[in-house]
This record gives sequence, structure tokens and C-alpha cells, in this order.
Amino acid sequence: MTIEPAGTKLDYTVTWLEMTECPDWGWPPLPVSSNTSLIRSVNPPVWWFLALYDAVGRDYAWEDIHKREHDEIAEWLASERMSLYVLMGDGWPQGFFLLEDMGNGEVDLAYFGMVPDAVGKGLGSWLLKTAILTAWARPGVSKLTVNTCTLDHPRALQTYQKAGFVPVRREDRSRITTRDRDLSRIPD
Repeated sequence: MTIEPAGTKLDYTVTWLEMTECPDWGWPPLPVSSNTSLIRSVNPPVWWFLALYDAVGRDYAWEDIHKREHDEIAEWLASERMSLYVLMGDGWPQGFFLLEDMGNGEVDLAYFGMVPDAVGKGLGSWLLKTAILTAWARPGVSKLTVNTCTLDHPRALQTYQKAGFVPVRREDRSRITTRDRDLSRIPD
């Protein structure tokens, strides 16, 4: 186990991507050997969302949501413009995605990811394609957006591009981490 302590300065690049047409592929089938189901989490409690957020993103320095007050997070999650979907398998959450209606036909894939224990089972690709088609199934959608950074899974940017997203902007940033990260859980 390789721990990077809180207080570490990290330099990273954020890439914003967009998709302006619904892909022409159909709804993907679940991998045959999976014992999973996708469940929409309606008005989820803050602790549930934070548990998912941390399970997926803790080792990738997902810390921003922890700067917000719980009441603010609860209001945000309960908003009609938000849709949280959780991939459950064998009785535990294996991944999730959160769609946010930004108005004017734009939907943002605000959060997407798999928990480390579920990576490599073929479910990530299925979940991303399902997230994309779920967003495009909303009435009036004309653009789907997402962002990722070099702190995320090493193949995140490539995966979004392979799914049809196109980079539209990049920005270099830095931050000081507030929590320890287990670097041994991050794939090469």
C-alpha cells in the first residue's frame, strides 16, 4: 500500500468534453456473467451520495463536494434537474452516474465512476454507454457534457473520447489534498 498523505500539492489538467449528437449504437447488454442492476436513487440522503462519491473517487482526489454544506448537497441532489443512478451488484454498489440538466438542452454527466473492486469486470463500458443513452433519452437534449482530469482513472479521457465525446477546453490547475490517497489502488 502506497499512501500519499493529505497536504500533498497536486498539479493536474482538467479537460471538458462534449457530445452534440446521440450515438447511433443501441442500449448495451449487460455482461453475461454479471449479477447487477441499475437503480435510480430518488432523493438520496447525503450520506448515501457521499459514500458513493468516496468509494469511486477517494483515490482520485475527489474532494470538492466535501467543501459544501450537507444542506446544500441535499438540496442539489433533490433538485428535479438531478438524476442519480447506482449500479448494484451482489448486494453492493459497483458504480454510479449522476446527470444534471443544465438547461437549454444541455445535460452534464456530473459524476461517473466505478468502485475499485468492480473495475476490470466489463461493467464500466456498459455503465458509461447506459449513462450516455439515459442522458440523450431526456426530452429536448441537444448536448451532453462531461469533464475529467489527469487525477482520474488513467484511461478516463480516452474512454470518454472512445464513447464519442470531443474535447473542447483544457485548463491546468493545482490543489493541496485534504485527505490521504491510496495510490496502490490506482491502475497504471
